[in-house]
Amino acid sequence: MKYLVLVSHGTFAQGLKSVMLMLAGEQAKEIIAVGLEDGMSAEEFAEKFADSIHHIEEGDEIILLGDLIGGSPLTNAIEQISNKGLLDQTVIFGGMNLAMALTATLMKDAVDTDMLRENLINEAKDAVKEFVAKPQNDDDDEDDI
Repeated sequence: MKYLVLVSHGTFAQGLKSVMLMLAGEQAKEIIAVGLEDGMSAEEFAEKFADSIHHIEEGDEIILLGDLIGGSPLTNAIEQISNKGLLDQTVIFGGMNLAMALTATLMKDAVDTDMLRENLINEAKDAVKEFVAKPQNDDDDEDDI
């Protein structure tokens, strides 16, 4: 089985899971989301994370998305995955965003790991764009005043 695991500072991971449930329904129910909450130590997070992946076994695959590369949630998650002997079957990404999470949710069981990896990177890059909002010029509306 392939598991999508989200880790973050604060409640970002849990919020993203909530959005995935709205957008992807049943496909999002198996998402594991763990956040390093305000006041929680790195050790407490590591314990909470280890508890959340206790059912993942050798032969399963993990897609791990973290909010920041080098951040405590992602580094502690990697350490716990490694301690469990699952690192070789884990694909890890930092810079988690909605597009990546949605792509992972919808495609994780439909494509192989290499294709998923490529799609996640492309989605992450394509999702970040500047949006320039321009005011409308409605000169015709002056007659309506």
